[in-house]
Amino acid sequence: MREDQIEKLRGVVRDCVSKHLYSSAIFFADKVAAFTNDPADIYMQAQALFLGRHYRRAFHLLNASKIVLRDLRFRYLAAKCLEELKEWDQCLLMLGDAKVDDDGNLFDTKHSIGEDREINISSAICFLRGRAYEALENRSQARLWYKAAIKADPLCYEALECLVENHMLTCEEETSLLSALQFGPEDGWLSLFYSCLIKKYDKESTIEAKFRELEKECSNCNPSGQSFMHTLKNDTDLLACKAEYYNQCGEYNKCFELTSILLEKDPFHLKCTLVHLAAAMELGNSNELYLMACNLVKDYPQKALSWFAVGCYYYCIKKYDQSRRYFSKATSLDGTFAPAWIGYGNAYAAQEENDQAMSAYRTAARLFPGCHLPTMFIGMEYMRTHSYKLAEQFFLQAKEICPSDPLVYNELGIVAYNMKEYGRAVKWFEKTLSYVPSLSQLWEPTVVNLAHAYRKLKMYHEAISCYERALTLSTKSLSTYAGLAYTYHLQDNVTAAITHYHKALWLKPDDQFSNEMLSLALVDEARRGVDPKFEFR
Repeated sequence: MREDQIEKLRGVVRDCVSKHLYSSAIFFADKVAAFTNDPADIYMQAQALFLGRHYRRAFHLLNASKIVLRDLRFRYLAAKCLEELKEWDQCLLMLGDAKVDDDGNLFDTKHSIGEDREINISSAICFLRGRAYEALENRSQARLWYKAAIKADPLCYEALECLVENHMLTCEEETSLLSALQFGPEDGWLSLFYSCLIKKYDKESTIEAKFRELEKECSNCNPSGQSFMHTLKNDTDLLACKAEYYNQCGEYNKCFELTSILLEKDPFHLKCTLVHLAAAMELGNSNELYLMACNLVKDYPQKALSWFAVGCYYYCIKKYDQSRRYFSKATSLDGTFAPAWIGYGNAYAAQEENDQAMSAYRTAARLFPGCHLPTMFIGMEYMRTHSYKLAEQFFLQAKEICPSDPLVYNELGIVAYNMKEYGRAVKWFEKTLSYVPSLSQLWEPTVVNLAHAYRKLKMYHEAISCYERALTLSTKSLSTYAGLAYTYHLQDNVTAAITHYHKALWLKPDDQFSNEMLSLALVDEARRGVDPKFEFR
């Protein structure tokens, strides 16, 4: 057969692949390889077999060619076949020996050069090693190889996604990794985009500042036209990051509004769906959870997210036995799905089944070392059983993993208060509020607790100031009115105390403390109303 005829057949193979006609592609690729016996044509045939899901046949073809021993492309495709066949040990053997240090730096980088704007082969191999180690439940090695993959080529987004979504790194480790990546001069926008993907607990809306900086960078990339900037500004991935930020900050209404808009635009954006479910849970929106769960189970019956949504619905309506069943199903489908493990523990904790909750949280803490929530929930369980010293240890561990989550400092403050260490409690509560981007009703209990701690230290003016600040956030808190009344009472301002005891009792008429203290305050006021010089006869 003439060369022009062979080239025409190669074009037919490429066209069949582009049209997803894989059987046709396999048929013609086999004929081209038979005519030429060229390694490039053998590789094309193996690619067609792989895309047609003939993994065993593709692996046999590559392995039999012997080129697999000296050509990285052949070796990588053979390893991909073994990945699809779930033969993870053989996959690692096919990829060969390599060494990486604790920071994810490769010792051998001779294959790290890729074609212009292509993912280099070294990065792809590192990523596949990470996948194999993760499947073999060697998460420490998986973490190293994912770091090596993204360092070998910052365009290997999948490696960063695995590190972030599976909570393999702490906040500090994520930031350190991003700072070590070697971006090209035209990839400033990508560096900023990646910085928006990692954990978002920065103070004073730093993430929103990053979004603005990203848009500015995009504008600089293409100053002559605004189309790219406009497209990226409205990109669903970027807006999903912003929604995740709102969720982590406790701005659940803003988060829910944004995810609702996004899911109208892209109903199958799964990352946005997860954030939407989390916000609906916090808002107690059981109707939305029910609808989302039904749609997800119908469209993605094999995904952990779908059954996690069902578990969320049952948790929201306080049917904890059913919620555990579906959270457990989610973990069996995907053992690396962190929200399901945490939900599983929370469902046990809701029914005060301490041992089972602890077991679920400990599993999550082991699987997801970069996620501080399981460790924090373990601390909460210890606090619930009044084991304050143990609780404090776990809260401090959570603080090490994520040093900028205000909820961790709030829990440390509660522990210190219960241990009657009121000075330390004040410090932790003040630090909590310093990390809150915008004070809302969500943080009203923290302000009240700070006021209680000030009162215990006999710093009455500071306590009154905090109680009044809490009332600007919520006017329906019994604890706030009772605490404020008691503080006035301790200052001998009986009139103000009586006023606020009445307000507390208006919220809860049978509150024992307020009733008893109101009686004492009325007696004190009656005594003050008697002239000491007057003598009863």
